[in-house]
Amino acid sequence: MDLQTLLTFGAMAAIVAGFTLYRRVGTLSREEAHRLVKEGAKLVDVRSKAEFTALHLPGAINIPLPELSGRDAKLGAKNAPVVLYCASGSRSALGRSMLKGKGFTQVFNLGAMSRWN
Repeated sequence: MDLQTLLTFGAMAAIVAGFTLYRRVGTLSREEAHRLVKEGAKLVDVRSKAEFTALHLPGAINIPLPELSGRDAKLGAKNAPVVLYCASGSRSALGRSMLKGKGFTQVFNLGAMSRWN
């Protein structure tokens, strides 16, 4: 294998590893998510309206990821806990990053909604 091929494979591996770690930052356990929601945290589904209508977690509100920045006032105070979820954990990880960038201090990523049960 030549040097260019090795560098290409190395770069791709680094990107995949970085994305995997990015998705896990701020991810919490099922038990912790249940505790936070029971204590009053907003449970937010960042999937599309169609996905939410088809199936969602009890008590969740729907703010699709593309609308999250413009509807963050619906989440309440910036120091109030918010638990995000989606289908796989990618959109909720991105949503967490967006809200943290807007000054929200307690934003958590459940990841995939299947982790709730």
